[in-house]
Amino acid sequence: MAKPLAVTDADFQNEILNSDKPALVDFWAEWCGPCRMIAPSVAAIAEEYGEVLKVAKVDVDENPAVPGRYGIVGIPTLMLFKNGEVVERITGALPKERILAQILPHIETAKA
Repeated sequence: MAKPLAVTDADFQNEILNSDKPALVDFWAEWCGPCRMIAPSVAAIAEEYGEVLKVAKVDVDENPAVPGRYGIVGIPTLMLFKNGEVVERITGALPKERILAQILPHIETAKA
């Protein structure tokens, strides 16, 4: 069962930018209510699409460098990286279906 991977400033390059498959990154914080609201959706996406999509979480309080580099000013923010580039950005607590509608067009192999 796939679950979101905790990523830090130190391993972001290796885990996300150098990933061999698209990577959905959830920028969040423990104190953020909307972040907790979308956490089950992010976990479900990781479980359902883990074969074709890497799902990761970056705690913005513990890892300020990466959010700063990508101009994260509001959380939750989800960013989809493909071949090291941002191809989609979603800010706010959206339902799982809306998140999938924005990221699935960027995933080459659809879920069987």
